[in-house]
Amino acid sequence: MTTSPARSSPQSLTPRQGERILQMARETLDIEAAAVQQVGQRLSHSFVQAVQRILAVPGRVVVMGMGKSGHVGRKMAATLASTGTPALFVHPAEASHGDLGMVQAHDLVLALSNSGESDELTAILPVLKRLGVPLVAITGGLESTLAKHADIVLDSGVAKEACPLNLAPTASTTAQLALGDALAVALLDARGFKAEDFARSHPGGALGRRLLTHVRDIMRQGDAVPSVPPAADFSALMREMSAKGLGASAIVDAERRVLGIFTDGDLRRLIEKGVDLRALTAADVMHPNPRTLRDTALAAEAAEQMEAHRITSLLVVDEQSRLCGAVNSNDLMRAKVI
Repeated sequence: MTTSPARSSPQSLTPRQGERILQMARETLDIEAAAVQQVGQRLSHSFVQAVQRILAVPGRVVVMGMGKSGHVGRKMAATLASTGTPALFVHPAEASHGDLGMVQAHDLVLALSNSGESDELTAILPVLKRLGVPLVAITGGLESTLAKHADIVLDSGVAKEACPLNLAPTASTTAQLALGDALAVALLDARGFKAEDFARSHPGGALGRRLLTHVRDIMRQGDAVPSVPPAADFSALMREMSAKGLGASAIVDAERRVLGIFTDGDLRRLIEKGVDLRALTAADVMHPNPRTLRDTALAAEAAEQMEAHRITSLLVVDEQSRLCGAVNSNDLMRAKVI
């Protein structure tokens, strides 16, 4: 029976060890920041050519990379896809065993390799050439096999890795990642990609909810919307408000056009003034011409109106300005719009 090695108990660090840790962290960040700046300074017309070539491709951008470059490549493909450039990641080792069938002649390959000599990647370069697939390389090896096969080369070379042994890919992968982000942003801008487009590819995220959720998707409808005619007595108005639980009631005419609104806050203020409520009608106590919102408006717009005017409920109207719903801050929170 084998036993797992005992874990050593954590030891407290000396002040000198703590300072050493902070020093290493700061040096790492300085080296990687400098690497990214150097890549930016070396950007040339080849970057513009890469953007133009990707924009012209009728198919997808197929990103490839081995090891740490492969991890960066996966993120790069995801970023491109979510910002309007169809993309996928194909592992070079798997490509040699059938996955190369994912690459079509109308695609473009974006290959990452710091050295430009990754065996798994260089092995499939002749096949890509025979397919006639455009090849854009992101590499620090400008005289490498990858660079020589590429149609366009983007220089991601770094002076040194942040690793004190100058071995572990650190600054080089950061440079690759930043260069990939620069490509994605340049392509996004060139395509005229907007926040609404981004939301469509992120329907489950907070931005997607804010930009894709409409008032009609979350509003209370039908009998759940409190409303009374202007001639309704105060007791009827209070019963309607209590039954519907919105904290307010619309006052509508015979065609359900909104004449006014009465809220819990209005009730408190009347009570504080000592007003005799028994003889009043809904028309007597309502606020005329209240703020309303179209059912086609974004739910985020409802949130903005509530915040700007310090209110908690909004009445919703259709294209004929007839009451068709209501929404309050709780509805927006349940929909995770706020």
